[in-house]
Amino acid sequence: MNRFRFAFKWISIFNFILFTALGFVLSEAAALAKEKSAFIFIPMDNRPVCFSYPVKVMEAAGYKIYTPPEKLLATRTTPADTEKLWKWLESRAEKVDAAVISTDALIYGGLVASRTHSLPVAELERRVNRLKDLHMDKNIRFYGFSTLMRTPRESYGNVEPAYYSHVGPAIYRYSQLSDKSDLHAETLLEDFEVGAFERNLAKAHLKDWLDRRNKNMDVNRELAMLARMGRFDYFAIGKDDNAPLSHTHMEARKISFSNADVSDETFQILPGVDQLGLLLLTRAANELSHQAPKVYQMYVEGVGPKTIPQYSDLPLGTSIPEQIIAAGGKIVYSPDAADVVLAINTPANGTMYDSTSLSNQYFASPANKRYIANLGKMLDRGVNVSLADVAFSNGGDNGFMNEMSLRGYTDKLSAYNGWNTADNTIGFAISQGMLAPKIAKDKQLMLMRERIIDDWYYQSNARRLITDELEKEKKAAYKYTLNEMAPRVKKEALAVINRLAVNYDITAGTQYKLDFPWNRLFEVDITNVKQSRDKLRNKSRSAKGLLPDVPVYSK
Repeated sequence: MNRFRFAFKWISIFNFILFTALGFVLSEAAALAKEKSAFIFIPMDNRPVCFSYPVKVMEAAGYKIYTPPEKLLATRTTPADTEKLWKWLESRAEKVDAAVISTDALIYGGLVASRTHSLPVAELERRVNRLKDLHMDKNIRFYGFSTLMRTPRESYGNVEPAYYSHVGPAIYRYSQLSDKSDLHAETLLEDFEVGAFERNLAKAHLKDWLDRRNKNMDVNRELAMLARMGRFDYFAIGKDDNAPLSHTHMEARKISFSNADVSDETFQILPGVDQLGLLLLTRAANELSHQAPKVYQMYVEGVGPKTIPQYSDLPLGTSIPEQIIAAGGKIVYSPDAADVVLAINTPANGTMYDSTSLSNQYFASPANKRYIANLGKMLDRGVNVSLADVAFSNGGDNGFMNEMSLRGYTDKLSAYNGWNTADNTIGFAISQGMLAPKIAKDKQLMLMRERIIDDWYYQSNARRLITDELEKEKKAAYKYTLNEMAPRVKKEALAVINRLAVNYDITAGTQYKLDFPWNRLFEVDITNVKQSRDKLRNKSRSAKGLLPDVPVYSK
């Protein structure tokens, strides 16, 4: 009898161990399955910030991202092959957990095409209806984003109709007055000014511009209606470059009024466009895991939330909460209650200039030093801090980032962004801050090095020096189309970047490749970012070929 009891006891122990091990394997498998959740992603075009970089971020966080072959996407000069994009989407539409798509890519062929196309209304309606009828499994969450046509002050380089290079400023002013008139706020003199523009601007140019805007408005109204009907789990319309008075601002106001009863959990109109792909991928990830990360906004001293950035129609105090909601997060008012501290470096007086401005010098203000010291205390405690560097447009703040780096805080951040418009930067910073707990530290640093090399070293320093050289040589047109100047420009850009990279611990010894994906000076593609163990810091004094007004600092 005792032998039977002994045998039973060991059988019970064996079964316990077996089921425990099996449970562990199953839980590990479930965790792995969750980690490898798959999303479809169709970006607006093939620019790195719209295409490859969001994919890198999501993959670093453990998600499988399916994208169309790059050859199907829009480039600067060629629209996307919309029919092949549609077929690719339809073939993938039942094999993922969620889909995030740019409707501009499917309807117009990309962002540039949305500003330059000549598609008839009937064809646009057909493409919107095709989106309405797209077969998607009921378990697949469906997210989309479109754009309202931008209203730039000026534009060169064939990303608008050709006439915009000549009459852009006049059209921009006409747009301001039209918005003011719609608000019934124009003066009598301004009313006469509108009439003068309508008489003196070439009728063909103004008609072409307004006709395309009207088509864009009609498409966006239809897309908003699809969101209202539940075709999308969430839909965002991005306001491309605009201003507080502009056609873009006026059109957004009208669409907002007609959809005022739709929850911002379903539909929003947001400032900025290029960040929307990553923002919605992050929302998809949050909703899939039933999370709503809590975000605390921490501004630098100064006007902070009252800042109205360049290329935007809203103060940051309005637009940042909107983007937090869009990413699937919640706003909290204490860093202790937050999952993410969004650190926001804004200009003290609220006036924003391009990062190539001579005011972007390598010294931090006393206010910035105080802010950085407070930020450092959080970072030393291991707080998840994502930095949105928006003191300047189109690049990082030299003084702020120099101070951060020399104090040893930069590599303690979970993410850094300082690219293009403030709204673009902030969208990325929110997304990467929310995803940071899922991204290993070595991958966080790799992503951060890429952005530092691009946003800080290149945009704020190399681009400025190269621009100055081209303008002095009366070759400014090459900024928009590099062509035969590309090898020289690339060599000079690498010289500036490398001189700066060896001087800061986070990038010392970094190897990378640099290309100009759209054959223009404005954006670069930084790839194959790796940091060797043999750091080269403080050997920068032996570097040659750099223009002398890029400073070198040491601790």
